[in-house]
Amino acid sequence: QDTLEMCSQEKEFRSILFALCYFHAVVAERRKFGAQGWNRPYPFSTGDLTISVNVLYNYLQASSKVPYDDLRYLVGEIMYGGHITDDWDRQLCKTYLEEFIKPEMLEGELCLAPGFPIPGNMDYNGYHQYIDDFLPPESPHLYGLHPNAEIGFLTQRSERILHTVLELQPRDCSTAQGAVGTQEEMVQALLEEMLEKLTEEFNMAELVAKVEERTPYAVVALQECERMNALTAEMRRSLAELELGLKGELTMTSDMEALQSSLFLGTVPESWLRRSYPSTASLGSWFADLLARISELEAWTRDFSFPSTLWLGGLFNPQAMLTAVMQTTARKNKWPLDKMKLQCDVTKKSREDFASAPREGAYVHGLFMEGARWDAQAGTITEARLKELTPAMPVVFIKAILDDKQDIRGLYPCPLYRTRQRGPTYVWTLNLKTKENPSKWVLAGVALLLQI
Repeated sequence: QDTLEMCSQEKEFRSILFALCYFHAVVAERRKFGAQGWNRPYPFSTGDLTISVNVLYNYLQASSKVPYDDLRYLVGEIMYGGHITDDWDRQLCKTYLEEFIKPEMLEGELCLAPGFPIPGNMDYNGYHQYIDDFLPPESPHLYGLHPNAEIGFLTQRSERILHTVLELQPRDCSTAQGAVGTQEEMVQALLEEMLEKLTEEFNMAELVAKVEERTPYAVVALQECERMNALTAEMRRSLAELELGLKGELTMTSDMEALQSSLFLGTVPESWLRRSYPSTASLGSWFADLLARISELEAWTRDFSFPSTLWLGGLFNPQAMLTAVMQTTARKNKWPLDKMKLQCDVTKKSREDFASAPREGAYVHGLFMEGARWDAQAGTITEARLKELTPAMPVVFIKAILDDKQDIRGLYPCPLYRTRQRGPTYVWTLNLKTKENPSKWVLAGVALLLQI
């Protein structure tokens, strides 16, 4: 009550104070939704709120007008923004403040959540009663998120619990027929199957000789083959070593035991991940994905003709590919590279409908959207369907244009990530058409993913 009465501009102070408290609750609780909530975890605390309230008091005491821009900047960029290290999270924090702290709040026209308007001038007990009576029940809607965010977050939590239980299991397991398969036997069978399926390494000398002109695309293809060779060589070496260890021909080292444990638990071994690409998949899915990537590279390097549609998620370095699109266009049109941007047009077609690559740019398949879905008929982002967590996107046409040619009205700058972990797996920003205010999709944590 003392805090509520300490400022001479009572109405303004109380309204903004209430909005700040709601803002604090939202940013702190949003962490539970994992990467779709915040890209990285932040230690927001009530200390941030207390300092923000002091700043609000000092500003209102010193000025008769409410400096909304200054308040939003100080709270979003300094008090709370001081914790934030990710540009997309900073944008999210800024968007919340733009939605919650604006002149309309004093007319009582502002809803902090669906069905929860900012209350008028009340005392401490009045606010308590108002929150008890009118605050909607806890749901992702209060954060601007889609209900699917909760499904995804609970699924991931369940998977973590099950994985922990699996790690605690005894290492001898009975099979359905009643026979006992030891850990060694299961691992032996798995590594034999993997060694059999792994194809030969790419012959780099042969591939380099085959390239007539070292275009940006050819350079990317060669780099991808080199990185794939490094990964498959490590896989062959470690699997062959473990095979000898299981036969008793080599002494088991700690690295071999770690590999054996990973194969048994169905997780990707650490030594492979170090040479690999970011992935959240289990070992079986990861290995199937690896074989698909190898066959895609084999098809591309057969004659180095650019694929009719590109599987961007199948590359070790998707940024290099997108930069190559810009370099190729820059060379062709004699444009400066630093004055260029990528433009993204979503087609209505699937991969099978394309027989040849475009003259400029690239057709890209295999993208997924999280937090919303793409309406192919309307050609815009729209609300996700319930239980469709990551709907697939149609083929996307990406081409390079000059900076000043891009009209950003009616576009949502959508981040593209490699996996659902987001954060450090950021690749690029693609502008997608929207009929709604882009801030809606910022709050919903809408992003494109290369793999799920």
